[in-house]
Amino acid sequence: MRDILDDIAPCYREGRRFAVATVVRTWSSSPRPIGASMAVFETGEVIGSVSGGCVEGAVYEVAREVLETGVPQLVRYGVSDDNAFSAGLTCGGILELFVQVVDAGTFPGLGDVIESVRERRPIAVVTVVDGAASAGRRLVVTPSAAFGSLGHERLDQAAADGARGMLEHGTTGVLHLGPHGERRSDELTVFVESLAPPPRMIVFGAIDFAAAVARIGKFLGYHVTVCDARPIFATRARFAAADEVVVAWPHKYLAETEVDERTVLCVLTHDPKFDVPLLELALRTQAGYVGAMGSRRTHDIRLARLRENGLLEEELARLRSPIGLDLGARTPEETAVSIAAEIISGMWGGSGRPLTETAEPIHREPLASHPPAMPAALTRN
Repeated sequence: MRDILDDIAPCYREGRRFAVATVVRTWSSSPRPIGASMAVFETGEVIGSVSGGCVEGAVYEVAREVLETGVPQLVRYGVSDDNAFSAGLTCGGILELFVQVVDAGTFPGLGDVIESVRERRPIAVVTVVDGAASAGRRLVVTPSAAFGSLGHERLDQAAADGARGMLEHGTTGVLHLGPHGERRSDELTVFVESLAPPPRMIVFGAIDFAAAVARIGKFLGYHVTVCDARPIFATRARFAAADEVVVAWPHKYLAETEVDERTVLCVLTHDPKFDVPLLELALRTQAGYVGAMGSRRTHDIRLARLRENGLLEEELARLRSPIGLDLGARTPEETAVSIAAEIISGMWGGSGRPLTETAEPIHREPLASHPPAMPAALTRN
């Protein structure tokens, strides 16, 4: 639901009633990620997308029916269904969606969810999507509390425990539980949408290439920070797409910044006095990606200085330099695409080769050492 929160928030506050269809499970080559949502209002207005156009028409009709009856529905579309071609899902994938009514009466906690997401506080929404009379019941879970109920105290506790584990890793998906929270039962299917703060992309170096990288980082769903020690260059006017523009020495800023395995660090400073102390710190963090701009000669000089400063070969092996995939990029925008492609390839274990030259599955699970950095924007996309 994260992808439509900003759009539905004013409607929710106005007391408008609408149906929300959410992708809760996918198989094979699904066109949209788990958690993708579409809202349908009583006026007929539609916000969001659940399939990039493949099944929107069919889901719209289900949503209208749910609005009329108030009864939630779990629906599935795929190549194995009789209605696959009539619905338009011909890409070979399968989508399972849960469609429910949302308003202040059915989901009183949505206002808190919206506020938490805006304030970058982790929160998860747990919904029973399959389980007879329990379908549609919700539980809102934070790291320290839970609000609402799925129908039984022990079920609430088990679901909250599972949701907190998923929230910690930014994972969205389903859990199977018994009606009293039994973990080895599957009478109930609950959907956990983790609304953890978006992962961070920190771009060091206030140059024109950084502006392009900041724009594509926002497009991919990152919280983007641009950092440079020169106040004349590190300005909001030059980096309007960034969430933050910080004037500070890069290595000092990084030393005071929390970095996890979802964090992306792009070093575009292209100056040894900035690069070397910054990379010395960056390569010893948990960052999922560390890339540095520069020629191969510059890279070799950097490596020599970093070795002199005591970095180990396994630490140096984490450095992606020259940064980006070989796309023949020249402009800042093309270079940003190259960098984004390398980040995505590293996340999902892609080869970086044209798909026409590969036989592996197009969509694959993330590498165990590199969990998804963009749960809302790129999961299974």
